Amino acid sequence: MLLNLNAKTVEVDVDPQMPLLWVLRDELNLTGTKFGCGIAACGACTVHVNGQATRSCVTPVGSVANAQIKTIESLGSAEKPHALQLAWVSEQVPQCGYCQSGMLMAAADLLARKPKPTDEEIDEAISNICRCGTYQRAKAAIHRAAGASA
Repeated sequence: MLLNLNAKTVEVDVDPQMPLLWVLRDELNLTGTKFGCGIAACGACTVHVNGQATRSCVTPVGSVANAQIKTIESLGSAEKPHALQLAWVSEQVPQCGYCQSGMLMAAADLLARKPKPTDEEIDEAISNICRCGTYQRAKAAIHRAAGASA
């Protein structure tokens, strides 16, 4: 099966029912996307499918074979970080860091749809669970990134 992943075509030989998360991590060695709960509740596995934040732990890879898939590895680079990544560092969002890739992907989806989100829109869009409780810092970082993209 061919996948459009991070703007490249990759081929995988897997069961179409295999969750996208495990294809990314186990077959393609893209380990930035994390396993958290396996039931789409925590958001650690969030990636973009056709531009929408999607929980990859419950998404069969066969259902996204014709879609554009983007992982945290494509959000930015060391040479050219995404505005959210810079804001995350400035606001000191990460503590343990486990949930951060999923939260960043959810935030990137939000900013693509709503470049200047309100606190309420952030609360509604970012349903990711952070065991360290960095929600206020994440919200501040999203607002910072929204200001940077103006």
